[in-house]
Amino acid sequence: MTKTGADYAWFESDFPDLAEAYCFTLVRGLSPAELTSRLEGRPEAPLQGIAAVTDAAFARYELEEGKSQLVAMTAVGAWTLLIEPNGYLGVTEERALPASTGTNWISHFTNVNAVGAFLWAEDQVLRLWFDPMFPNDRWGSTPDGLRDVMERIGFPLEEEAPETDLSSPAAFALAEELTGVAVTPALLRDTTFTCATVRIR
Repeated sequence: MTKTGADYAWFESDFPDLAEAYCFTLVRGLSPAELTSRLEGRPEAPLQGIAAVTDAAFARYELEEGKSQLVAMTAVGAWTLLIEPNGYLGVTEERALPASTGTNWISHFTNVNAVGAFLWAEDQVLRLWFDPMFPNDRWGSTPDGLRDVMERIGFPLEEEAPETDLSSPAAFALAEELTGVAVTPALLRDTTFTCATVRIR
């Protein structure tokens, strides 16, 4: 059964610090170490739970003056989940497309200015890109391939935007539809994440 945006409404209430600005990426068939290598990252000590990751990521961003950031990774089945508190590398085409060589790359992002993005790449080809708040403006090699799925998930494609904005939670649901990986509160709270520092610019 397809998840909807409502199924991920817990994220903003349970993890408010992270929910302000984040990027979640799922990459098929690469280990955290392999993904770190593709992003030219530097391994760091692992951290327990997303709260510790979020605190460390914001501290690292300040320390590095925005030139690099801490990312957290964990294997979930055949996929690696990459989490960037206050980050956006996963939806940056210049970084994501080369890193998607030979694999699937599904990423979604939002920040404090309500800017968002959803990116699906496959073997260096951009399949789909859109802002979850404006889902009718889509591009990529298959911009309409997920249209029916997006409607079921709750993206407002045929009507005015609803009073309750579930665009960010809907992005989680769409990522799960594409990967089969469910992000859960327990996964975020209890995982010991592999960490790395990745240069932004």
